[in-house]
Amino acid sequence: MTNPLTNPIFTDKEKARTYLEKLLWADGRVCGYCGTVDESTPIRGREGYYQCNACRKQFTVQVGTVFERSHIPLNKWLMAAFLLCASKKGMSAHQMSRMLGITYKSAWFMCHRLREAMAPLGSVFGPLGGEGKTVEADTTYIGGKEKNKHRNKRTAGNIGGAGKQIVHTLVERGGRACSNHIANVAGKTLRPVVMKQVSRKSTLMTDTAGGYMAMGKEFVRHEMVDHGAGEYVRGDAHSNTVEGYFSVLKRGIVGTYHHVSEAHLKRYLAEFDFRYSERSALGVDDSLRATKALQGIVGKRLTYRRTNEATNS
Repeated sequence: MTNPLTNPIFTDKEKARTYLEKLLWADGRVCGYCGTVDESTPIRGREGYYQCNACRKQFTVQVGTVFERSHIPLNKWLMAAFLLCASKKGMSAHQMSRMLGITYKSAWFMCHRLREAMAPLGSVFGPLGGEGKTVEADTTYIGGKEKNKHRNKRTAGNIGGAGKQIVHTLVERGGRACSNHIANVAGKTLRPVVMKQVSRKSTLMTDTAGGYMAMGKEFVRHEMVDHGAGEYVRGDAHSNTVEGYFSVLKRGIVGTYHHVSEAHLKRYLAEFDFRYSERSALGVDDSLRATKALQGIVGKRLTYRRTNEATNS
């Protein structure tokens, strides 16, 4: 079996540029500033640079994407995208830094840009589920146990989910996943999340959390399993699929990233959602998954200042 990492696009920046141009400009060369298609001229002596005949600005394939204004060679960007997409439980910025031969700071920011590319743009996918389909909903808590923290960082009374971040995930059986960082598990918080992201023609599977009871009546069918009573499966009623998603998410957070700040949790959720929704069981291999991630770089920007402001806020 051929090692995909030997692909020339990962070692030659010109081949990487040519590959990205073919991928993003399959329907014509697009000006990253004004969006005009096929109205540009190659600039002599500057390979990969074009001048738009409409707005008169010079642009490259990186303009108008999360790669814009980056000094890291494109072949390293493509390698990073492949590594992040091929690693089921993610890849730390330290590991990425060592493999690409760049600084930790650059690798950290690079990974966040790629996570931004993995996040869905607007309502491009539509709601989960539909007629004859089943969607599972559940919540989990992200954060270390108090007993494992340094004594000076422990908070008295923080047991169970106290002091942790709440993640709510919707998983369509045999389909996509969609996760959200939420403030609490009250019905008024869960309702807009579920109603916006799940078709009412679906069968909804949940546990017995009170927030689901009223909204469940608006779906074709709603089944609940009582985990508190030791019930986990009743016929086709279960939430084992979403629990399986949580197992991968938590192994990634605990084993790979170790700590995820509240400000950036949504980006890590986008990463895990993307890999789950584009998994091997759905016929998507590592190379195709990376290609799909690269198709998501257009129309998004993430500056270092914005990322740091989110960290410090």
